[in-house]
Amino acid sequence: LEFSYVSSPPPPSPFQSLIELFVNRLDSVESVLPYEYDAFDFCQDTEEKRPSENLGQVLFGERIASSPYKFTFNKAETCKKVCTRSYDPENNVDKNKLAFLKKGMQLNYQHHWIIDNMPVTWCYDVEDGQKYCNPGFPIGCFVTPDGRVKDACVINSEFNKKNTFYLFNHVDITIMYHKGKDENWPDARLVMARLRPQSYKHTDENNLSCEGPPMEIPGEFNSKLNLIYTYSVTFEEKNNIKWASRWDYILESMPHTNIQWFRCKTSIINNALALVPLPKFALFKNVVAKVLSCYLEDAQEEFGWKLVHGDVFRPPRKGMLLSVFLGQGTQIFIMTFITLFLACLGFLSPANRGALMTCAVVLWVLLGTPAGYVSARMYKTFRGEKWKTNVLLTALLCPGIVFADFFIMNLILWVKGSSAAIPFGTLVAILAMWFGISVPLTFVGAYFGFKEKPIEHPVRTNQIPRQIPEQSFFTKPLPGIIMGGILPFGCIFIQLFFILNSIWSHQMYYMFGFLFLVFIILLITCSEATVLLCYFHLCAEDYHWWWRSFLTSSFTAVYLFIYAVHYFFSKLQITGTASTILYFGYTLIMVLIFFLFTG
Repeated sequence: LEFSYVSSPPPPSPFQSLIELFVNRLDSVESVLPYEYDAFDFCQDTEEKRPSENLGQVLFGERIASSPYKFTFNKAETCKKVCTRSYDPENNVDKNKLAFLKKGMQLNYQHHWIIDNMPVTWCYDVEDGQKYCNPGFPIGCFVTPDGRVKDACVINSEFNKKNTFYLFNHVDITIMYHKGKDENWPDARLVMARLRPQSYKHTDENNLSCEGPPMEIPGEFNSKLNLIYTYSVTFEEKNNIKWASRWDYILESMPHTNIQWFRCKTSIINNALALVPLPKFALFKNVVAKVLSCYLEDAQEEFGWKLVHGDVFRPPRKGMLLSVFLGQGTQIFIMTFITLFLACLGFLSPANRGALMTCAVVLWVLLGTPAGYVSARMYKTFRGEKWKTNVLLTALLCPGIVFADFFIMNLILWVKGSSAAIPFGTLVAILAMWFGISVPLTFVGAYFGFKEKPIEHPVRTNQIPRQIPEQSFFTKPLPGIIMGGILPFGCIFIQLFFILNSIWSHQMYYMFGFLFLVFIILLITCSEATVLLCYFHLCAEDYHWWWRSFLTSSFTAVYLFIYAVHYFFSKLQITGTASTILYFGYTLIMVLIFFLFTG
């Protein structure tokens, strides 16, 4: 299944000759801390404009602002000056600004520019003659004191001086447009924007040529330094690219795209085949047992799970906590299902920045009623009497843990001056949504849940609990729970790799069709694995199945955490204590949500 993001063309509008370039946050694969464009000493717009941002953009740290790069349609410019930045080694402010710029180059921070709501891409050749289009480009690059060339310095043999930074202070921008003569609209629409970062040492700002040696910034800042930023822009007519499919060239050129398609297809087929034996195995065992019972003299005697029919619906220990987990898990399950379904339909495409996170948060807030209902109904079935405590825990426990973790991470981001730090007003708005909408809806759901009759059990529970016989190793709780999480994790670990890449390596994730299918397979796998293992334990006359049924599938979250640790040490290049704490802090939020969802 191939789902692409297709947007219908907007209605014809008056032709606009001015093309504005917007800048977004800068991020790095070596750090979890993104920074605003203004945090670095780049050229800034004298009349800065900031488009309104939705909740998802704010939570992801996106900070979009206008830039001094402004073009006139179909008017080419060559080596046009943008601004000049001067640095004096005797001025502490200048020293700090230049030091921060050097740090950005050393950690390979990337620009993210936007034209007509479309990323300006840097396309370059990779192995096997393929072209990779990156939606960002680096500030510059660094050659270490021992002569090791880092990151983008490999693109130019002149970047070879030890302990030297090379700044990309010039960009060659190519804007491609599609004319609509065949579609009966007179204007032109932008369909692609590419750039090529360059480094030039401009000696005379009144006579710019954009040629010559690269712009070097020595590791030791001892003399005055002038940085002149320039650009060139050209326009090309590209009528073979339709406006509605202008994102395709970015998605098709993402790294590992072919590998991802192959792995996704293979994993879905393998997972689907793995599901087939599970129900058949239990069914086959039942059939054999029934056939054999016809020939056994003691066939009328109760055996296995039949012996515990009087204890199987005995309320579990810690029933309050289990009911709260079930309510919160139901809320997250419905939220995830609707979000993925809308993403499959193309409503949450990369063109709608922040839409995915905004949709998920809004749905979670509005789904407090199912959480309260399920929690209250299950707690009443468990014969619980502290209904006020149940309602409060359902509304506050798990969201409170997530918010506390999120608040601590936000403090670290705030101290570091990162753009990902959530403004105080947004935090207040999130709390208002939580206590003003989600909590009351949870109370409403709990009210209807407690009004309902408890779930009726088909058999009566005995007064005296039955003694559980000695269990073998594999029918003990812990081994069964550990084994139960393996199969569901096997369904998701391939998609998990690409999801983590999109979060921490800043790559676009767009295969929501595959993800939705994997989501459905995960649901079936969790259900069947739990039913099968609970059946085995009941056959072993162990009737404590309530918590075991929840933990068998939710143990998949432990495997997710282990994989996230492996991914951190083997795939990422993150350095620094703050970035490490942020990575594992946000990972714990993901693990908790996945724990409740699978359970």
